[in-house]
Amino acid sequence: MFERSRKGEHALLIQPHAGPIDESVLEEFTELARSAGATVATVLTARIDRPNAATLIGSGKLEVVQAAAEASGADLILVNHTLSPGQERNLERVLKRRVVDRTGLILDIFAQRARSHEGKLQVELAQLKHMSTRLVRGWTHLERQRGGAIGLRGPGETQLETDRRLLQKRLEQLSKKLDKVEVQRTQMRRARVRSELPRVALVGYTNAGKSTLFNALTGAGAYADDKLFATLDPTVRRIGLSGGSVVLADTVGFVRDLPHELVAAFRSTLSEAREADLLLHVVDAADPLRIERIAQVDAVLKEIGASDIPQLMVFNKIDRLEDTAPRFDRFIEERQRVWMSARDGAGLSLLDEAVGSMLGLERLTGRLHLPAEAARLRGRLYEIGAIRSERAADDGWLVEIDLPQSEARRMAESAGGHLLAPLLPEPPQDPGLA
Repeated sequence: MFERSRKGEHALLIQPHAGPIDESVLEEFTELARSAGATVATVLTARIDRPNAATLIGSGKLEVVQAAAEASGADLILVNHTLSPGQERNLERVLKRRVVDRTGLILDIFAQRARSHEGKLQVELAQLKHMSTRLVRGWTHLERQRGGAIGLRGPGETQLETDRRLLQKRLEQLSKKLDKVEVQRTQMRRARVRSELPRVALVGYTNAGKSTLFNALTGAGAYADDKLFATLDPTVRRIGLSGGSVVLADTVGFVRDLPHELVAAFRSTLSEAREADLLLHVVDAADPLRIERIAQVDAVLKEIGASDIPQLMVFNKIDRLEDTAPRFDRFIEERQRVWMSARDGAGLSLLDEAVGSMLGLERLTGRLHLPAEAARLRGRLYEIGAIRSERAADDGWLVEIDLPQSEARRMAESAGGHLLAPLLPEPPQDPGLA
């Protein structure tokens, strides 16, 4: 049995393809390898019209890979394709090197990036689920049942079966812990809902600049770097916009063919996007494949049940484009767009305007007479900082208020809030009902 190397930092990359080679796919895979900490020794392409059931690639290409690995000194083989446990095991046996497929590579990056307790639990769960189908390869020398000779008789359970049982027990423990974390996160989200603050989530392809934008808006100092999957753990902050306060969440970046194990494991992280009132879909404006990236993010949003949430397109990194100034494109049939640079802060005021417009954060200002029995409403207005000035009246208070119209409408629908209704503008009429 081949003894797997524990090094694996000098990598040979294999890009399988059936048709023309997509250079963008190869470039992204190379960046994934570097993000995992590997040094790319060489890159090989392998045309696969009919995948080999045993090794994915044919015997002729296997010889080429083996020769290239020996010549370059590569001790790790990375394959930009999902491998079955049997294919991975057979490739390792032939190439005498550790083999990792695309899913395993992304899981490794996630394991390096996770910082919070929840993130580490999620990554471990995804890794163990992935590992459970590949457990046999590491224990082939222990598959014989013990027994027969004196001192070697055992319960009849192979080492492989024992390890599978322990792994299943650990999976159950992790699932229970994550369920508990999910309950806590749900309670926190409900508290934010009770605070009646609109919820905004940053989504987008990995390395589009979401965390940089999050820091520009919040000053939170969240980790941001020019590499794939720099952010895994969700960060939530309350921020003040010109129209009022919102709750902003930074989420994990998406990537093409995101492993289903990760989509399932990061359900609580992705729920920040699923339960938002508005999604800020951040796009790298300088990326020549930005249209494709947008489609891939939309596909993941559909998979997690967030495709119906309103989106504001944020075309970031315009500092890398020539003759592109910050602007706010308003569309009727298409999604609205803001062109900006989070790194330079150019266009932040336009983003503020666009978010306020889409969330209905236009402000309501005016003078209001609050009778003595409206003490509860007065307290609520003070709580959200809506009262600018106040003076006593014979039967209550005369106040000057300034608050978002959406907040005023919610109050007007609640008990005692009807006093705000006269100050609110009439909602626009549907032309079809006129």
